[in-house]
Amino acid sequence: MKKNCTFKVKPTCSLAGQEVVIRQMKTQLFTILSASILSVSCIQNNKNTTHSQDSIDSTAIAAISADSYAKNVATLSSDEFEGRKPFTKGDTLTVNYIESQFKDLGLQPGNGTSFFQEVPMVEISSKPTTPTLTLKGEKGSLSVQYLDDYVIGTRRLEEQINIASTDLVFAGFGIVAPEYKWNDYENLDVKGKTVVVLASDPGHYDKNLFKADTMTYYGRWTYKFEEAGRQGAAGVLIIHDTKAASYGWDVVRTGWSGPQMDLDNKEKGEPKAQYEGWISANTAQRLFKLAGISNEVVESAKKPGFKAVPLAISTSIQLKNSFKYAKSNNVIAKIEGTKRPDETIIYTAHWDHLGIGESVNGDSIYNGAVDNAAGVAALFEIAKAFQAAKVKPERTIVFMAVTAEEQGLLGSAYYSNNPIYPINKTAANLNMDAFSPLGETKDVSIVGFGQSEIDDYVVRSAHKFGRIVHGESNPTSGGFYRSDHFNFVKKGIPGLFMGSGSELISNDTVAIANRKKALTGKYHTPADQLDENWDFEGIMADIKLFFDVGYSLSLEKTFPQFKIMSEFRELGEKRTAK
Repeated sequence: MKKNCTFKVKPTCSLAGQEVVIRQMKTQLFTILSASILSVSCIQNNKNTTHSQDSIDSTAIAAISADSYAKNVATLSSDEFEGRKPFTKGDTLTVNYIESQFKDLGLQPGNGTSFFQEVPMVEISSKPTTPTLTLKGEKGSLSVQYLDDYVIGTRRLEEQINIASTDLVFAGFGIVAPEYKWNDYENLDVKGKTVVVLASDPGHYDKNLFKADTMTYYGRWTYKFEEAGRQGAAGVLIIHDTKAASYGWDVVRTGWSGPQMDLDNKEKGEPKAQYEGWISANTAQRLFKLAGISNEVVESAKKPGFKAVPLAISTSIQLKNSFKYAKSNNVIAKIEGTKRPDETIIYTAHWDHLGIGESVNGDSIYNGAVDNAAGVAALFEIAKAFQAAKVKPERTIVFMAVTAEEQGLLGSAYYSNNPIYPINKTAANLNMDAFSPLGETKDVSIVGFGQSEIDDYVVRSAHKFGRIVHGESNPTSGGFYRSDHFNFVKKGIPGLFMGSGSELISNDTVAIANRKKALTGKYHTPADQLDENWDFEGIMADIKLFFDVGYSLSLEKTFPQFKIMSEFRELGEKRTAK
């Protein structure tokens, strides 16, 4: 990270009076959603003061400061914190810093008398004994190189993985989805074999299948690994595709170049394949050519009725593994509710990043400023706003900085399986994972738009600030399944994952172009740092919106529900029925 870096924080301005031009379609969307919200005129607290749900608590909003926010982002993403990877010096520095900030803000410990929830994990260092993987077929062989062409590892807690020979089978998407009448494993015995599968789900290629452009959980790489394990496969290789995965091979390479982490739950885990990994698109093309598989066969896998195809290719796998058992921590604080303290609204942001890794342009510290020092710093600002609110929240507000998101949402997974606050009394999870430093926007984007009634609260709050609401621009990326709110959703708790929109308010096209150029391409690289290119006005606007949504929920007596078309509606109903 650059030393002695200076940056300017622009003065924040009120959003309430901004003039916003709203396209007709978006106006109609706002009208429809607004009509579905139960009108609430005011809420009264124990001191007989009231807060109108159609107004903004200006005192609370004024407590949110760009200066203190920037200071916290700068500290958390500094080289001193070494990329905030669990089990490292950066872990200890980070959780202690967050605890100290919570204490300074006057928050109560969130886990009894402690600010910490221990998360038992295991760090798995798993690498092939030789970097060259040889794929043997009837017409020759193919040699591919570790990290450049493929990545593999294991989540099995075994010192050695030795597979003398495993046959490869092309199993389409590797999906078993009865509700969509789709089964890539139908009549297929993959025990001892390696399945090669496509990224994403069929809806990515045919809008009449699954949820069209909106990726289902079946499209996530985590699901494909899980299903291969359930099917008894020896191994599973996902074919990388930048558009389908929504990130390039460099992200895969970076994520697999060092140790991986998992929860230390040897007795409770589902069956796992002996090895898991990815192959590049180019490697897949060469593999299919060696196997004599035409592009027509690959295309047929994207249509109903596909049957898995043996590739008549085999390989051997040797992995050497070492393990480090340790505990990381979720850091948790709270503000107790005045009337219904047993009911909670949980704000989350993951504190971890990738630590020290592969050097890029001479820099090996993955500082993670946007991802996600930005979200953790927002927890502090929102806590300040709740503390300053004229009418105190009636429900308990929980602030949770979770660990090991980058390793597979592990901290939030552990919490959701070992909740401190009862699941059936948790009204909602509001998750903050990366804020855009490009500048203030007229719109705001909800990832997983249409899943729950939290959307309606966002619409109402956004209206107060002169903003409009819509879904994410790239629903095919499966963003709804890629951050910590999803572990709450899997327990039936409505979760919000919200970010800046794309309609920048500034008309300075030159400045915008320069800022975009400077900030683009930094995801999961050492270049994700705080610098002079950051514009904090948009981040401040988003934090204020996050506060107002949670504040409104804190004064309600009802729980938001999943919407009729959500696949999680039944889970939500079962949760609140307990």
